[in-house]
Amino acid sequence: MRICFILNPTSGTNRSQDVPALLTRYATTAGAEFAIWPTQYAGHAEELARQAAAEGYRVVAAVGGDGTVNEVGRGLLGTQAALGIVPRGSGNGLARHLHIPLDLPGAVRRVCQPTFQRIDTGEINGRPFFCTAGLGFDAHVSKLFARAGTRGLSTYVKVALREYRRFRPTPVQVTLQGQELFDTHCYVLAFANAAQYGNNAYIAPRADIQDGLLDVCLIDGLSLPRAVRVGLGLALGTLAVSGGAVYHTSRHVLVRAATPLGFHVDGDYVEDATDFEVALHPLALEVAV
Repeated sequence: MRICFILNPTSGTNRSQDVPALLTRYATTAGAEFAIWPTQYAGHAEELARQAAAEGYRVVAAVGGDGTVNEVGRGLLGTQAALGIVPRGSGNGLARHLHIPLDLPGAVRRVCQPTFQRIDTGEINGRPFFCTAGLGFDAHVSKLFARAGTRGLSTYVKVALREYRRFRPTPVQVTLQGQELFDTHCYVLAFANAAQYGNNAYIAPRADIQDGLLDVCLIDGLSLPRAVRVGLGLALGTLAVSGGAVYHTSRHVLVRAATPLGFHVDGDYVEDATDFEVALHPLALEVAV
């Protein structure tokens, strides 16, 4: 079995490690036939993943954070290669959901001796996602987090607390499964394929990545008492029963916003829009876990 490690050299908070040397050591110990391809620019991981699949690599492993995982996963859709993950990011949402070790030796061993399974994938306005996508406050924070200059949970929390007092919900119209239509306000509208954003922040604790449905989480406003409930629910995995959010499940969602709203895929801000189409594609990606 041939494995291609696609390495994002800028991922993670510990830049002092010689990651290529460590990958070489652990993969050699596991007896793998492998290559290491570093990325050079945004979007490069998707191109490399598609090339690796075309060259017959059985597993193409993203070595980086959720953004790198998203790029590699996009490149593997419709191919015969499986997505592996060596988590090196600040959130590692999909890796945590799939119970992939967060330490480098453990993750490399898992990639080199995998069990294969298929998972659902999501798509919002033509952009694939594998963990979560969303509109509103989380996308707004993702946009500013990317500009913060530092990574990690503490930076994310600092940005979120600062923006909490500034952000206002937007009127939206939501259609679920082409039938159920309702008007509401969007502070956060999250589409969860997996249970968490990352860092064990459980936006949809009941989400099943193989059930053919998205868990749609709506928070229409965030007063201070509700913000406390939401924060505790995210941390404890109890948001679905805390009263802080309303949940639906659907395979197809349409959203129209009164004013432009930002959206993110797997934690990376994309752009602002007023119309959104979200779809779930059952078991569309093979993963090595």
